[in-house]
Amino acid sequence: MVQMLTRHSWRIVNDLPFNKRIIMLIRKATIEDLPVLLQFEQGIINAERPFDSTLKPGAINYYDLKAFISSADVHVLVAELDGEIAGSGYARIKKNPDTYYDFEKYAYLGFMYVLPPHRGKGINQAIINGLKKWVAEQGLVEIRLEVYNDNTGAIKAYEKVGFEKRMIEMRMRL
Repeated sequence: MVQMLTRHSWRIVNDLPFNKRIIMLIRKATIEDLPVLLQFEQGIINAERPFDSTLKPGAINYYDLKAFISSADVHVLVAELDGEIAGSGYARIKKNPDTYYDFEKYAYLGFMYVLPPHRGKGINQAIINGLKKWVAEQGLVEIRLEVYNDNTGAIKAYEKVGFEKRMIEMRMRL
């Protein structure tokens, strides 16, 4: 059951028996969430290091989360379970640089992260559904994301919510 709370937040209650019921709040991220979101970013980076030998060692950042939270072109969502932020994701409006596609702008999904103890509870799917809703409200018809080829768990999760593989990017280190 989905219950709309505000334009940017809703509560999801699964239909499992009461003792296994999960109540999840999906809402727009705020600046107050930044410390947790910065930890999530490092969780993403640590999870991706085995797939990418070109990442610099030590602490790095992928995103400017503070700017994303306040941007009109980026929608950052978090999932809360029992008052704890358990997952995140964003949709970012990007201009399509290629004139041969049938869309000028698209939404790029990123920052998809769920705390390990909460994986498998539908959090990623709930966040993606919220982002899809926002993308449609922006009048966009195309959503894209990138995932490492060897990250089979993430690929399966994205395929489960409707994403299709399109192209494999290849690289060579000289």
